[in-house]
Amino acid sequence: LINCDLGAEEKVISELKTIHKIKEMQGVFGAYDIIAKVEAPSGDMIKDVTSKIRRIDRIRSTLTLMGIEGQE
Repeated sequence: LINCDLGAEEKVISELKTIHKIKEMQGVFGAYDIIAKVEAPSGDMIKDVTSKIRRIDRIRSTLTLMGIEGQE
């Protein structure tokens, strides 16, 4: 979940599209501005992707949620 500066959603989504492990992203209404789905084989790769996301200009904050295997 991503919060960005007001009006920066399209620019941020455009930059998210350049990060390979992000499989889906969409603007949303509510407490957050964008949801991004990351698929990676390890926690370390998810950490790397999260770090890349947080470096994008105009992102104010992120919240990372990891699914529990076997509870799909």
